[in-house]
Amino acid sequence: MNKVILSCRNLHKSYYQGKLEVPVLAGINMDIMADEMLAIVGISGSGKSTLLHLLSGLDVASSGEIYLLGKNMATTAEEERCRLRNQALGFIYQFHHLLPEFSALENVAMPLLIRRINNDESYGRAEEILKKVGLGHRLLHTPGELSGGERQRAAVARALVTKPACVLADEPTGNLDRHTAGEVFELMLELNHSVGASLIIVTHDLQLANRAKKTLRLIDGVLME
Repeated sequence: MNKVILSCRNLHKSYYQGKLEVPVLAGINMDIMADEMLAIVGISGSGKSTLLHLLSGLDVASSGEIYLLGKNMATTAEEERCRLRNQALGFIYQFHHLLPEFSALENVAMPLLIRRINNDESYGRAEEILKKVGLGHRLLHTPGELSGGERQRAAVARALVTKPACVLADEPTGNLDRHTAGEVFELMLELNHSVGASLIIVTHDLQLANRAKKTLRLIDGVLME
C-alpha cells in the first residue's frame, strides 16, 4: 500500500536559554509510508525525542509543516487535530506508564473506554491484543505483578489496541535488560507486520535499530541515511 501516513517538511526546532537560541532540528524532511518500520538513531541529546514529540503533537515546531493522513496539523482546527491524533497515532515510551491500580486488561482497554466504546467491545479488543503479545495468562494481573518485559508488552498492546495508523516509540526498550529488550523489539517487528501499523522508533541502540526495515541517523539536527 503506497500511502503516506505521517510526513514533515522543513521542520525546525530551537529552544532558548535566556536570549541564546539553541537549535535542535535543522530542516527535517520525512515521509512515513503505510506498514513502514523506521528506526531513528542518534547520540543522547541529538534531538530524537524532540522530533518524536513534534510528530506526535506533544510539542510545537519553530517552523515547518507536519501532515497526518494528509492533513496539515498546524492549520487543522483543534477539535479535528485532537480527533486525528487520538485515532491515528499510538504511543510507546521508555517507561510503561501503566496505571498501577488497574489490571493489564483494564490498562489496555482504557484508550477505548475513553473513546466511549462500550465495555464488551473495549475489553474484548484488549484481551485479543494482550493474547497477541503473549499476556493472555496475565489479563487480571496489575503492573506490580508483572515483570519489566511483561509491563512493556502491555504498553505495546495498549498502543495498538486502538488500531492506529502509526505508532511512535521513544526508547521503548531503554529500561530493559539486553535479552528482554530483544524480545520486546522482536515483538514490535512481528506486530508491525501482522497488525499493519507503521512504526517509528527512536533509540540509541544500533544493534536493535539495524533490525528495522529502514534506519536513519539524526546528526547535527539533520536526518541522514
